Amino acid sequence: MTSTPSDPMYDLRIDNGILVDGNGTPGVPGDLAIKDGRIVAMGKVEGSAKQTIDATGQVVAPGFVDIHTHYDAQAFWDPSLSPSSHFGVTTVLAGNCGFSIAPLSGKADDASYLMRMLARVEGMPLEALQASTPWNWTTFEEFLSRLDNTTALNIGFMVGHSALRRTVMGERAVGHQATDAEIAAMQDLLRVSLKAGGLGFSSTINVSHNDAEGQPVPSRHATHEELIALAGVIREFEGTTLEFLPIIGDVFPPEQLELLAGLSKAANRPLNWNVLIPNSRRRDIFESQLAASDYAAARGARVVPLVAAQVNTTWVNFLSGFIMDMYPGWDSLFRLPPAERIKALSDPVWRRKLAEGASSSKAGLRAQTAKWAEWGLTEIFHPDHKRHQGKTVGEVAIALGKDPFDAMLDIVVADELRTSLLMPRRGDDAKTWAMRGQAWLDKRTIVGASDAGAHLDMIDSFTSTVKVLGEGVRKHKLLSLEQAVQQFTTVPAQLVGIRERGELKIGNHADVVVFDPATIDCGPVHTRNDMPAGAGRLYADAIGVKHVIVNGREIVRNNEFLGAFPGKLLRSGKDTYTVTP
Repeated sequence: MTSTPSDPMYDLRIDNGILVDGNGTPGVPGDLAIKDGRIVAMGKVEGSAKQTIDATGQVVAPGFVDIHTHYDAQAFWDPSLSPSSHFGVTTVLAGNCGFSIAPLSGKADDASYLMRMLARVEGMPLEALQASTPWNWTTFEEFLSRLDNTTALNIGFMVGHSALRRTVMGERAVGHQATDAEIAAMQDLLRVSLKAGGLGFSSTINVSHNDAEGQPVPSRHATHEELIALAGVIREFEGTTLEFLPIIGDVFPPEQLELLAGLSKAANRPLNWNVLIPNSRRRDIFESQLAASDYAAARGARVVPLVAAQVNTTWVNFLSGFIMDMYPGWDSLFRLPPAERIKALSDPVWRRKLAEGASSSKAGLRAQTAKWAEWGLTEIFHPDHKRHQGKTVGEVAIALGKDPFDAMLDIVVADELRTSLLMPRRGDDAKTWAMRGQAWLDKRTIVGASDAGAHLDMIDSFTSTVKVLGEGVRKHKLLSLEQAVQQFTTVPAQLVGIRERGELKIGNHADVVVFDPATIDCGPVHTRNDMPAGAGRLYADAIGVKHVIVNGREIVRNNEFLGAFPGKLLRSGKDTYTVTP
């Protein structure tokens, strides 16, 4: 219900809701009033307003803060930053994992490399990147200026290691160690970018991160000394933070523990890393990775893992090859051009090599996923095989009298690699749910890892907020609603030092989400062809998210985007404060 009095005292009043302030304390009935983009009254609010929202039976909470997204390019073609905007998120950080799209050298080859790298490593369709993103800046300041006052959500950007390396080293960024002069040049470029408002430094050494040619991305060629030298720069700037992706497939070895702690010490900032995945089958890996926080704390550092918010559901295909190239021996397959890849996948010798690599002891935990009969065939294109869509590979193999791996690859070859495959779901058992709940509430962690804006054909973790509130709170009762809200508001905001956001508090910016705690969830995941050049992405509609308000303006109502773009571009020091270990 909306009212518009003639002489309003407030811009917006939200009445009769359950106010959950983000601090973990029990929600209380009350009203909330907004004026000039700020929260100005809470409790029993008197006075008229330009707009009123009746929130009877609904939770009124701070807008959710997502510190791990990849909306750098999408911000140009979709400034609503969907679907995050529909899921109650009001503030996002992008440029994670070393994959910012600024700075640039000004050379066409360097911009082309980063564009193709993003298409490969972050699952962003190349045609969309080419059609929608201008790539016409060099400095970080120029990049930020293109997006100032253009987005529906508040957004800030990390400065990515791979962009720094390519800008300074050119083609040498892949396959070569940096010289002392090149490291110094990267440090200077990082300083300029942070001074312009970059929120911090991000990097990756994870083995899943390969470029368009199948080679490790630039940051993976850096020595530990280079990483430490760059991390050390951010301690010079107010309100900066540090993000990193380590090698996460197994127990953390001593040298990785030392690197994580060393990066935090050099930066004098908490380091957040992506992603800690609870798995009852390999508790040793989970405990080893979580213990990295204790190792760091003992050395005066702070290391904070982002814990996966839901059961891992992953769609893959042989055209991009992302995730699958982590199987031993499979990386060489994905270095081949598509036509040669199809030929290799038709060869029995290649098939045997791939099957043996995926199930070998070297595959470690990844071998658990190589149970081909359990894989799903979610989208098939060739008319001769279309009837198998929606079935498991095992069901099709039995019907055709074939080995499951052969049955799967026969369809993939006929589809010219486009077949969408659903990897077996892991982590839906009671023991893993219990681990997940414990990890969410552990003081060493935060809930996160949405990766929104990336892996657009592969994962649905952009639903993380509603999954925790729906499955974690309502279904599994692993934490209270107030604790869940806290994990998505004050906890991430305080980790990276975002000023006056993440908490319902008089004087704070009016970022607010109103949702129905009895129904909050998401609809079926489906492909939506709404990207530039007709490219598709996985999408799901929010359920139970009634109103999303950014800086006092309503941007989403009942899953409908209202066309408002009140988001603020966050700049370090101005919109963030320094958090030390």
